[in-house]
Amino acid sequence: MADKATEVIAVNASPDLCWNVVADVESYPQWANDIKEVRVLSSDQKGRPSEVLFRAAAYGRSTSYTLKYDYSKAPGELSWIQTAGDLTNKLDGRYIFSGDTGSTTVTYELTAELKIPLPGFVKRRAETRIIHTALKELKARVESAG
Repeated sequence: MADKATEVIAVNASPDLCWNVVADVESYPQWANDIKEVRVLSSDQKGRPSEVLFRAAAYGRSTSYTLKYDYSKAPGELSWIQTAGDLTNKLDGRYIFSGDTGSTTVTYELTAELKIPLPGFVKRRAETRIIHTALKELKARVESAG
C-alpha cells in the first residue's frame, strides 16, 4: 500500500525563483544532499528534462529510480511519476508554488510505495528525510540564490 505525505513551507523568494530551482533537476546534487547523480534520459520540445534517472542515498544504501516530469501546470506546479525503480514501486509527487514576488508557499506532496515491506517507524523516518530534502534544502538553496 502506498503512503502519501504532504508538507508546506514558506520561502522568502518569488514563486518564479522557486520554480527555476526545482525545474533545474540536473542541479539537484548541488543542494539535495541525498541525490548523488542525475541523468536526463529524454527532454521535451522545450528542452526541459522529461524523463530523468536518479541515484540517491536511501535506507543506508544507494537506490536508483526514473521519474517522468509533467510541466503542463508550469510554473505553478511541477509533478512527476516514477517509471522505474529498484526499491520503490511508486514515487509520485509534485511541488506547488503560490505567492507573490517576496514570498512563496511551497507545497510538496509525495506518494511512495516500497517493493519490500518495512516497519512503520523506518518508513516514517525515510519519509521525514525525503520531505526535509524536498523542502528545507530547497528553501536554503532558493533563499541563498535570491
